[in-house]
Amino acid sequence: MQKQFKFSPVAIALWGLLPAATVWAQSPQNDVLIIAPAVIDSNSADDMAGFRTTVTSRQIEDLNAIDAAAALRRTPGVSISRFNPVGSFGGEEGGAVYIRGMGSSRPGSEIKTYIDGVPFYMGIWNHPLLDLLPLNGMARLNVIKGPQLHEFGNTFGAIALEPKKARAADGVSGEVSVRGGSFGTVAEQLDVSGRQGDWNFALAQGHASSDGHRPDAKGRLNNVMGQLGYRIDSQWSIRLLAMNSSNTATDPGHQDTQANKGQTFNTRGDLLALTVAHQHDKVQGSFKVYSTEGYGEQNPGLKSNFKTTGLRWRESLQPWQGGQVQAGLDVDKIGGDVPTVGFVAADLRVSSPFVAVSHKLDLTGGWSATPSVGVRHYSHNVLKSESAHQAGLVLAQGERLALRVQMSKGVNYPGLDAAVLSHLMAPALGNTWKSLGAERLDHQELGVSWKPSSDTSVDLALFKDRVKDRYIFAFPPAVSAPGFVHLGTYDVTGTELTWAQSMGKSWQMFAGWTHLNSSKSDLPYAPQDSLSVGINWQEGPWRASADAQHQTRMTVLGQARTVSTNTVQVNGFTVANLRLGYKVPQLGQRGEVFAAIENLLDKTYTFREGYPMPGRSLQVGVKASF
Repeated sequence: MQKQFKFSPVAIALWGLLPAATVWAQSPQNDVLIIAPAVIDSNSADDMAGFRTTVTSRQIEDLNAIDAAAALRRTPGVSISRFNPVGSFGGEEGGAVYIRGMGSSRPGSEIKTYIDGVPFYMGIWNHPLLDLLPLNGMARLNVIKGPQLHEFGNTFGAIALEPKKARAADGVSGEVSVRGGSFGTVAEQLDVSGRQGDWNFALAQGHASSDGHRPDAKGRLNNVMGQLGYRIDSQWSIRLLAMNSSNTATDPGHQDTQANKGQTFNTRGDLLALTVAHQHDKVQGSFKVYSTEGYGEQNPGLKSNFKTTGLRWRESLQPWQGGQVQAGLDVDKIGGDVPTVGFVAADLRVSSPFVAVSHKLDLTGGWSATPSVGVRHYSHNVLKSESAHQAGLVLAQGERLALRVQMSKGVNYPGLDAAVLSHLMAPALGNTWKSLGAERLDHQELGVSWKPSSDTSVDLALFKDRVKDRYIFAFPPAVSAPGFVHLGTYDVTGTELTWAQSMGKSWQMFAGWTHLNSSKSDLPYAPQDSLSVGINWQEGPWRASADAQHQTRMTVLGQARTVSTNTVQVNGFTVANLRLGYKVPQLGQRGEVFAAIENLLDKTYTFREGYPMPGRSLQVGVKASF
């Protein structure tokens, strides 16, 4: 019997707010529809020389993406894995995102995922679950490339989702979309936001389901998110965010052996965060407390429950002309249990204050130089304390040309996954995990951003990452006694080159190339070369978006926490997609009917050996706005 979707108390409370939206005053909207950049919105570097790639809700729509893996599938430096059209089976090859070769260790991961600055992932196994990250209601996804201590700690990279906020003007606006097509796929999304005086709100709800392109390739996603904000005065505000996500995915199994066929993976997550923020002339900041909890359940197999609580404090100061000081504190308490095997975790607590300073110097010829330094200190209640630092320099000539260099140290602590594995393999591993230190990353990056005209932008990044002290468990004869140990080092060097071009008011084009070279020959999900291209076109009521990707052969399956070598590979592939929309004024200013074709050329490709992805498929839909 199919499991029915049940709302948690958080979800019920959010749904209860929906009728209240109708009583808010409405005002005419004056949106101007501007053709969006293709594939990504932008690459950007901040004053600390930290580099990120941003994908907004417009690119998500143009890509016809249902989840984070689909939204980031063409992002330079990012690779993905999945089985099914809808839903992620587990947190590994069944649905995951990797950044420049980072994020493939399982259990555990070198990257983390965030919603509104709150860490939201499977805490008990210490890695992301993509189905917990809804796209509807999100303004943008930021891919943080490399450790950036002034942004996030205890990770080598990040995928950060930013929720949409209410408009500055009083009134209510929103949109709803429904689409369906091949494999019984159906998706529905609703976004509503409004403001009245000092109060504002935002509500988002989404559902997606599919029977899948193979027997037992089913998936279902359900989520709801709400925000309620109040402006205390001209400087201070307060905002409450609550979210619930409940999902399931089925493993279609190996096409030849049928191994794992019919297994299901269910996830649920709740997030609650309260933020107090202030904006003064020379000081801006926020204080956030949060709680997340949920579970991942593999049937037949394990049910793992997680609960994380903590706080985020951020302050940004401009104490002198050209000066910028960023400081803050992260505190996380991570707990959970795996009742199937009788494991109950003792909480892990990580506290990490940080400070970063930059200063902009005006030079001759319109040039400026912005050097920066930063440091973050980590205190752990079980493992030893660590410190990490960064330094950067940005040389810029107005908005036309910018050269950047950054060197930073990343710290990534073993999580409760090490404690769970010790419990499962007791008494062999014992408490050896408590003697582990943090994994470390030495990151170096040199980049240049060039805008020869208002219609053209080019970005080049050269980087080198050295991973040190990766933790594994080993048995004799590899080691003298069973236990957790640190492995040696491996390097990932690479190049990212992107080009974006506008042609008049109708055309936007994009191309991005990534080259990766790892000293670890079996590093998973790190294809040596990948190329992504996109074209957006708009004329009158018509709008078209096309995207394509080519990537070379790559090793797959996660890096196990053992000394074993990963030998499984999949062939390279080229895949193209197309979306065509027609604006319908009767459906509102952003209303349209649309059709999308995935895998336009009907190519055969896989992210895991024996798990073919869908061939050519079609979806049609309609969107209305008010």
